[in-house]
Amino acid sequence: MVKLKGTKMKGKMFIAVMVVLIVCLLSFGGCKTSAGTGGLIGTGIGAIAGQAIGGDTKSTLIGAALGGGTGYIIGDQQDKKKTQAEMENLRQEMNIVTVNIINSNDSITQVALRKDGIGYRGPRNEFYDHLPNEAELKTAGYGF
Repeated sequence: MVKLKGTKMKGKMFIAVMVVLIVCLLSFGGCKTSAGTGGLIGTGIGAIAGQAIGGDTKSTLIGAALGGGTGYIIGDQQDKKKTQAEMENLRQEMNIVTVNIINSNDSITQVALRKDGIGYRGPRNEFYDHLPNEAELKTAGYGF
């Protein structure tokens, strides 16, 4: 075991070891959620800060606990926002119906219709009180 002289050297060595440990954990371990990643990063930063401020094990542990908790809370909020955005996208996708129109050259034009109350709204903001078929969309100017 290597003995380090002086408190300053021990503190610098501890900080260096913690930085390397955090980088390794993030590089190789990774977390599936922002809450887990935030907790991990917060714990490392808190431990470094606690050691730098207090210079003893108690300060390091308190810093790690506070940093981990704070990082987890921030990451959890990011996870919630991401989940809400994904749910909103899914709701919007569920309200879209695509009707394929076969053109005169056998290519296909896709017309996305959005569910709007009891009917459907077309790309040009026109309203249909029912789901229009290919012929109705052709007369409305879609396809060629």
